[in-house]
Amino acid sequence: MKIAVIVFPGSNCDIDLYEALHTVCDADVEYVSYKQDNLDGFDAVMLPGGFSYGDYLRCGAIARFSPIMPAVIEFAKNGKPVFGTCNGFQILTEVGLLPGALKRNNSLKFVCKTVELTVENTNTPFTSLYKKGEKINLPIAHADGSYYADEELLAELEENGQVVFRYSKENPNGSLNDIAGITNKQGNVLGMMPHPERAVEMLLGNEDGLRVFKSLLEEGKVKG
Repeated sequence: MKIAVIVFPGSNCDIDLYEALHTVCDADVEYVSYKQDNLDGFDAVMLPGGFSYGDYLRCGAIARFSPIMPAVIEFAKNGKPVFGTCNGFQILTEVGLLPGALKRNNSLKFVCKTVELTVENTNTPFTSLYKKGEKINLPIAHADGSYYADEELLAELEENGQVVFRYSKENPNGSLNDIAGITNKQGNVLGMMPHPERAVEMLLGNEDGLRVFKSLLEEGKVKG
């Protein structure tokens, strides 16, 4: 399985994703510039957290127009795995690959801490090695991480099992229904505000995020 990590101007978590996959998981991973216009030869795509250019207008609002994004959209429509964390999640909602939107935290402050999550859906390429209902701890670092959707969409997400991660002990940003991560209807696109790539070794505090990437690699073995 060959994995692409998209690099936008201002990205600062692309290296985290790359090292989690390359160094910790020994995966075949490659940086791909936002200026590229195709994803030929890749089996999965990662949109990193941090920041992307134009976030001062609205997070992900300009990055969605990057030359690489039509290829990411086509990639996702073909049923291939696409993952976005933090700013990557914001970009996925802006480009329409995931429903809803991310708005300013209810506190109006940047929040950086480790939070407890409940794994709600293990039937995705990124969560198959977790157990449904399992409690895990992952770091967050965002100012615009409050998930918002209207009542009809929220009901649809819950009914379809598209909510993958939910804040459990506390809701750090005011996300509706305590939503921390969702998929598209097909289940191949996952966006989440927490950073699993920052929890892949005990040196970083815990390994609760490691199975996001291990699940993806196992998925690749099955389909390969």
